[in-house]
Amino acid sequence: MPLDATMAPASFDPEARTVEAVIATTAPLMKRDARGTFAEVLDFTTLDLTNAASLRVLDSHRTASIRDTMGTVEAVRVEGDKLIAKLKLSAADDVTPVLQRIADGTISGVSIGYRVKRWTENQSGGTRTRRPAEWALTEVTLTSNPADPAATLRHKKEAGMADDVIETTPADDAEKTRRTEIRSLVRSAGLEPQIADDLIDAGADLTRAKAEIFDAQQNRQRSAPIIRSHAPANDDPAVITRRQTDAVAYRMAGGELPDDARQYVNMSLRDMAVESLAREGVSTRGMSADEVFTRAAHTSSDFPLVVSNAANKVALDTYKAAESPLKTLCRQRTLPNFKESNAIRLGDMGRLEPLSEDGEIKATSRAENGESMRLKTFARGLTVTRELLINDDLGMLGDMTAALGEAAAQTEADELVKLLTGNPAMSDGTPVFDASRGNVGTAGAPSVTALTETRKTMRTRKGMDGKTIIAVAPRYLLVSAALETEAEKVLASIQPNKADDVNPFGGKLSLLVEPRLPDDFWYVFADPARLAAMQYAYLSAAQGVQIQRTEAWDTLGMKFRAFLDFGAGWLDWRPAQQIPAA
Repeated sequence: MPLDATMAPASFDPEARTVEAVIATTAPLMKRDARGTFAEVLDFTTLDLTNAASLRVLDSHRTASIRDTMGTVEAVRVEGDKLIAKLKLSAADDVTPVLQRIADGTISGVSIGYRVKRWTENQSGGTRTRRPAEWALTEVTLTSNPADPAATLRHKKEAGMADDVIETTPADDAEKTRRTEIRSLVRSAGLEPQIADDLIDAGADLTRAKAEIFDAQQNRQRSAPIIRSHAPANDDPAVITRRQTDAVAYRMAGGELPDDARQYVNMSLRDMAVESLAREGVSTRGMSADEVFTRAAHTSSDFPLVVSNAANKVALDTYKAAESPLKTLCRQRTLPNFKESNAIRLGDMGRLEPLSEDGEIKATSRAENGESMRLKTFARGLTVTRELLINDDLGMLGDMTAALGEAAAQTEADELVKLLTGNPAMSDGTPVFDASRGNVGTAGAPSVTALTETRKTMRTRKGMDGKTIIAVAPRYLLVSAALETEAEKVLASIQPNKADDVNPFGGKLSLLVEPRLPDDFWYVFADPARLAAMQYAYLSAAQGVQIQRTEAWDTLGMKFRAFLDFGAGWLDWRPAQQIPAA
């Protein structure tokens, strides 16, 4: 005895070329990413429908040709757990066959594309569930293989076929809407269905229901447009290792997190170890965390590589930030081995000579000299304990590896300071700084007078032939911490009231402060790009600090080694001037 009966609309209108479709539902769809399977559940309460009425209707998600656009979306609305759209197809000739297939029922599948600004993720009953917390549609498509089986066109019923009839009263409609929306909210929050039953039995309205099932939204992220299709995740082990490395390094020390690594940033070390073993075909069912890490550390899994790469990344970043300013004065090289290396320095060509009457061009030769250096290896060990791994204490691991980067930078600084202050003899048997060379100035603190004298000496310095002026231009003022203030004063740019107050060195020299230097001397150097005084080198296969995993069956956890292949030496005394402090 129905008081009011309504039928599903006869949605296809061949004259207007329109059809209604269920384009999405809240039914969970099982997908897979690098962390395993998860249920994706759409939440229409967080869907932005502002621009939905202007979307394109595509052919099987294709966009390569303008022919792939078959029409537009006229309207979108939510009906309970369904998202309904009214589609208007084009009158173009190439769309006519599509209209015919809609009319005869051979086309029924519908899918959507959408862009998610923020996700929420929950774990319930052993199933990981992801829901879009802020999202918008980007397209609607007709397809023969929809990801959601319930996403279909609403076809016109043929005569004699039974229609779905719903007998309702206004009160019934309101009650049905309340129950449907409460169940949808509970599913979206990843809660047990029993909670929805309890709220419905208690007569909770939507305001109360939303308050009681509110779940903190987390794991906020941006993502590219998503197509609800059966597309496999990227399972390239090298790609996964790189992304996990970036995520672990971010958790260790912060900094920049690449977008493609965000999916791993909330994975624990144990989760990554389990996943790496799974890629090797090793089942971890029933294993404790300790057993998982032991198997991951002592098999061919990628897990140790992820940890060592992340440690190397953090150490290298810290190492670069802590580099000594003395490296600015040097020329960098790479060497193929640990043998002694000689850097040959050619003398000056002198001047061109007038051509003789018979046209003979006189040959000349260049003097040459060579300074040697060799690489040395500096190393320390690092043990990542099983407690650290099990506790997922990446902050402590970050501090440990950052300290190794700092130690590598300190090691380089010590070697360069030793090279500068040791004043070794060069290949000609004379120390780098010696009165006979004219590169030791008059004693005194940094001042305009002292810099004027130094600049004149360097500008008029002669090459290896003893005749050609090479015009060395001062570029850097190097001082110890005790002389920093005096150096800043002498280099300060001021606005003079009269010509005599002009500071000729304001903005002309760059100040370098090396606190490891003693207070006995200060130095002026040329630009190494023009003429380098010192050099440093790394092994060509290992530039900068390196962290590698070592096999250690006697260690519970994982053991790593940090090493640095580094060497430094003098190239030429001419680009440098030493001035004794007062």
